[in-house]
Amino acid sequence: MLKLKLPFWLNAGELAKLRTAAQAWWETIECWMQWPLLQMDPERCHLIILDLLAWQRDITRFRGEPESLYRLRVKFAFINSVDAGSTAGLMRILNRLGVGYVEIEERVPERDWDVVVLKLSDSQLSDNPELLRVIVQQYGRTCRRYDFETITPVTLLMTMADFNDDQQTLVATL
Repeated sequence: MLKLKLPFWLNAGELAKLRTAAQAWWETIECWMQWPLLQMDPERCHLIILDLLAWQRDITRFRGEPESLYRLRVKFAFINSVDAGSTAGLMRILNRLGVGYVEIEERVPERDWDVVVLKLSDSQLSDNPELLRVIVQQYGRTCRRYDFETITPVTLLMTMADFNDDQQTLVATL
């Protein structure tokens, strides 16, 4: 930002007011000049511009999608398309979009070879059903079927106790 400065002997009275007015004018002009650049940022741009960026990056807003998630999907569209197709990449995509920790298993014994199992917590699955469907459809491997399984953490308490058991063997004969 340009800061206008006057020599100290001119920095008083009417000239100081003129400098303040000129400074405010150039700040306004600078905001006008920066506005088009700010529209290329998916996190801050207008929603109509965001829709254009999403179209350009092959992202479609699904029904009921919050604006913050939509902006996040548009922001990471290129990185997600690079990561698509691998197990580690799918895990990074799900982390970036806020789903969280996911376990991915491929070629599970006693299942068809093309089934990929995504293990999520119950809350992840219930909070993001449409998002998970869209991610699998757009970034999942071709010719693969995806199954969702839930991981439920269970707390287990065990106590150790001393158990003295007596044993007797009695033999009776006739």
